[in-house]
Amino acid sequence: MTLQAGATRPGRDAAGRTRASGLARWLTAVVRTSRPRQWPKNLLVFAAPLAGASLGRDDGLGYALAAAAAFGCASVAVYFVNDVADADRDRGHPRKRHRPVAAGTLPKSHALAIAALGGAAALAVGVLSEVPLLISAVTGYLGLSFLYSVLLKHIPVIELVFVASGFLLRVLGGAVATHVRPSVWFLVVCCLGALGVATAKRYTELSVLGAEAARHRPAMRWYRPRLLRLAQYAIGAAMIVTYLLWASGENAAARNWHEASAIPLAAALVRFGALTARRTARPVEDMITRDGPMLACELSWLALFVTGL
Repeated sequence: MTLQAGATRPGRDAAGRTRASGLARWLTAVVRTSRPRQWPKNLLVFAAPLAGASLGRDDGLGYALAAAAAFGCASVAVYFVNDVADADRDRGHPRKRHRPVAAGTLPKSHALAIAALGGAAALAVGVLSEVPLLISAVTGYLGLSFLYSVLLKHIPVIELVFVASGFLLRVLGGAVATHVRPSVWFLVVCCLGALGVATAKRYTELSVLGAEAARHRPAMRWYRPRLLRLAQYAIGAAMIVTYLLWASGENAAARNWHEASAIPLAAALVRFGALTARRTARPVEDMITRDGPMLACELSWLALFVTGL
């Protein structure tokens, strides 16, 4: 009996290791699908308080962090739904085919269940913060994002606007959570910046995939590299003009610093244009956050901007 029991133990240990390995792979797939490298986007909730040099209400920092958490959970829900909706097309993409849902390492049913939990958590944070407008912003973000996933991503130009709207809703969410009223020019700058990033994404996709781009994203058949490039330049120029208009409306102590900060901002846009001109499958987000000269421009802008505050 002892020998028989001992003989079965290695089989049980092997089964336990298999289950543990399977769980580890599943957790890794979940983390990868949640896109941790995209989470810094949710720091846009601090844009309005930073530009206004005020956290607004009492405990404004706590409300801003709550807004960041709400949009973080909401964006995770959107990523899971997007990957389920795009799984078939992602399998034909040189980089996205390795996404867990497309690769089959994360079942679609699991992804949708996690998306539901993420959306519920986002709304729960809004309810607990007792800020009705934050709940509206998060709900709007979820609704527009899901509508984009199933329909709007196939409509050229409109899909760019809806991609950019996600950035703007984060800014507005932070503003309503902290009770900081952003200026119109500041909101226009944010809109143009988001639209510029979305346009650059489409340009890099088209330059890398060429004629195959339309198979991955049907709306791409309506875009032309030259027109996307011209649109990126025009958006960048408009962004600098509106940024200067915003800076000119500041008080005398801040105006000079903020106008000077337009120089490194313009340099960052020029560098961004040079990076996106290269034929590479490198994500646009990496160009913004992992390029040395780009980071130098961004930090120079931030130093002048904060000094002006």
